[in-house]
Amino acid sequence: MILRAKTKTLFSGKKLTALQQKNTDLNIQELEAGKTILASYPRRLVFELTNACNLNCVMCGRNAADFKPTMFDMDVFRSFEPLMDTVEEVTLMGWGEPTIHPHFNEMLEIINRHSARKYFCTNGMNLAKIKDAIFDYQVDVFAVSLDGATDETNSRIRRGSDIRQITKDLTEIVRIKKERNLTYPWINFVFCAMRSNIEELPDLVRLASEIGIEEVKVVYLTVFGYDLMHESLWGQEELVHNVFEETIRVGKQLGIALKLPHYAGEDVAKDRYHKDCFVSWRDFFLGSDGYVRPCMSTPVQFFPYNMDTPFLELWNAPEYQNYRKIVNNQEKMDRPCKRCYQSSHCNWNRKESFIQVGETFSPDWEK
Repeated sequence: MILRAKTKTLFSGKKLTALQQKNTDLNIQELEAGKTILASYPRRLVFELTNACNLNCVMCGRNAADFKPTMFDMDVFRSFEPLMDTVEEVTLMGWGEPTIHPHFNEMLEIINRHSARKYFCTNGMNLAKIKDAIFDYQVDVFAVSLDGATDETNSRIRRGSDIRQITKDLTEIVRIKKERNLTYPWINFVFCAMRSNIEELPDLVRLASEIGIEEVKVVYLTVFGYDLMHESLWGQEELVHNVFEETIRVGKQLGIALKLPHYAGEDVAKDRYHKDCFVSWRDFFLGSDGYVRPCMSTPVQFFPYNMDTPFLELWNAPEYQNYRKIVNNQEKMDRPCKRCYQSSHCNWNRKESFIQVGETFSPDWEK
């Protein structure tokens, strides 16, 4: 299976309850109708647990931003419990590494009291510490970021990462999954493709197959600083095409699902600023600094989250209403949307998706 762009639907690891399905159906109806005031709740809560990290990846935008470490407040997290039987999924990811949050396992336990799926994206260096929690609290899906099929390449890019340790821990998780005859967790690799590592992509698919991982997802490098301009794949269509075609061949041979971005020049967005965006209908994103934002890939901050305000009042705040009006309007959308680099919705026909040098691409985090 090869997926080129995210659809309106989310990962479907387990059957939705009647309450979840009712909300999902209404949410999709309101999305497709372009409603700006919603009766439905979001289908996904996205919590950036921290913007800090235990690695120092060369391409991370934190190295080119005014960075102040922040941590998600546990009282705020608990305030969302009443929604966790209505939304489809609670996603733990953002600018930092979620597993370094001191209450990460407790968060999984809280979500597990409810119907929502659990998803997180990790650099994989804490898998041994959270292995029991993954099974005790029935994590549905998680992603591990690797940027090479060899430790030499991966550790050069993801400074502080150890592919041997990650492979060992993933192999143990897959062994337990098979031993217990479980359908969860679904695991995928996320690979940030750049000039110096893209040719290792077919071997990463082979590594996924060896471990027993189901999927490999690829995103193009977005360059935030001049120091990485030489790594950009903008203008490298022949290289990308050759590697992707080999990757597809290997994926089909080994039965590994692939999520690949469109080739530059062939994106379905054509000459628009970005593909149709539906996150302000589907996702409620809350940053580790307590600010509600439209999505992870914008500097725009709507307002600080207030636990005492009814959720639907926040969800339909003027900022959300306005965003739903303008986000897909070619004339009215804001500047960050016009240069969208969010991997699922950006237009890979545009240079801005690959290169954000000199732009304000992240929020102003405050302690």
